[in-house]
Amino acid sequence: MRFENFFCSSPVCSPARATLLTGLIPSQHGVHDWLASGNTLAKYEPAGNGKLIEYLDDQVGYTDLLAGAGYHCGISGKWHLGDAHHPQKSFEYWEVHAKGGGPYFNSPMIRNGEIHEEPSYITDAITDKALRWLNERRSGERPFYLSVHYTAPHSPWSRQNHPAEIFDHYYNDCPFASVPDQLSPPKWVQHLSIPVTTNQQRREYLSGYYAAVTAMDRNIGRLIDWLESNGLRENTLIVFTSDNGMNMGHHGVYGKGNATFPLNMFEESIKVPFIVSSPGRILHGTVNDALLSQYDFMPTLLDYLGIGNPENVKLPGQSFAETFRGGAAGGESRIVVFDEYGPVRMIRSREWKYVHRYSVGPTELYHLTEDPGERHNLSGDPKTRSVEEELREDLTQWFARFVSPEHDGAKQPVSGTGQIGRCGSGPAGKHAFAKRPVQ
Repeated sequence: MRFENFFCSSPVCSPARATLLTGLIPSQHGVHDWLASGNTLAKYEPAGNGKLIEYLDDQVGYTDLLAGAGYHCGISGKWHLGDAHHPQKSFEYWEVHAKGGGPYFNSPMIRNGEIHEEPSYITDAITDKALRWLNERRSGERPFYLSVHYTAPHSPWSRQNHPAEIFDHYYNDCPFASVPDQLSPPKWVQHLSIPVTTNQQRREYLSGYYAAVTAMDRNIGRLIDWLESNGLRENTLIVFTSDNGMNMGHHGVYGKGNATFPLNMFEESIKVPFIVSSPGRILHGTVNDALLSQYDFMPTLLDYLGIGNPENVKLPGQSFAETFRGGAAGGESRIVVFDEYGPVRMIRSREWKYVHRYSVGPTELYHLTEDPGERHNLSGDPKTRSVEEELREDLTQWFARFVSPEHDGAKQPVSGTGQIGRCGSGPAGKHAFAKRPVQ
């Protein structure tokens, strides 16, 4: 079952990953930007000092509840939620990336608390490690949960970072006709994180991006083949999703929510794939168009597995497990979804999107049914004033209901250049985020 209207909670990796794991929005769990410090040794993390920070040590993850219900929990690949050297959240198997991304060859990986540089292509290596653990679990009586977290298709997208035969297939033969070209960024954009100035550079980046996707697709096939060959396909739930979206020329930018400054909430930044599969248990070959968010994932997974969740009372999301069996996804979160990236917040319905910035940058209002490319900002237009006011009020009320005051992103100086310490409302919070260099 493919969900075509699934949204991230924040259009950058670490905050979104924390929401998937805990069910809390960034203004509850306190991770508001990609974590540039506290993950690993200073040698591999220039923004840090080598001090490890467990950013979610006071939060409950769904893996804690799975482990409590008897599951073996393992992770292979990207973690990027602080202190990559020590297993967290009840993971018994822990072979993770030391940071959150980087080169696809000689990537820094953690094994038994120590860093080693993985010489092979990291997407293949992450799968190899996952399959090794699965083979160890094959004869066990306990059920298992496994996170296989690829760094793909994150940058770098240069030729030397990807298998030559895949990269060259795209570079030499693909017209990239479906990818926007030569679009100009909106006038409010002050800075581009990944400027692309030549056609050759565009072709290289797109070739690397799609090479990374293709290599990831092949490796997912290896995992499914293992489940089928070991007779486990029919009683295993597979979930495929992403932490954030990506622009590859869309809106004239390359990257995600921090591809621009001010930070953006473009559709391509906030929409993510979400596919679930379990033969005989989930309707096969179907598409669901409900508006859903990453903050709905934890309640859904636990509901599907029949595991109680004592954290439900403070979670903003709701289970949509009933849709797996053909039911409807009801409730408030099906009417609108919400998103945040520090002081930038968004509310989106099927028809409208409203973006509110509490610091630098304009407010935005788009009539998505008539303007799916988000070209015409209607904020401030007298003809749409009532719509804008209603969306702003709904946005304000929803966040007021769930925000933890000490983690309120609207009050944090998040600029998209990384989080370097714990978020807070006091002096510590003021130094939790890297400052954007003066251009």
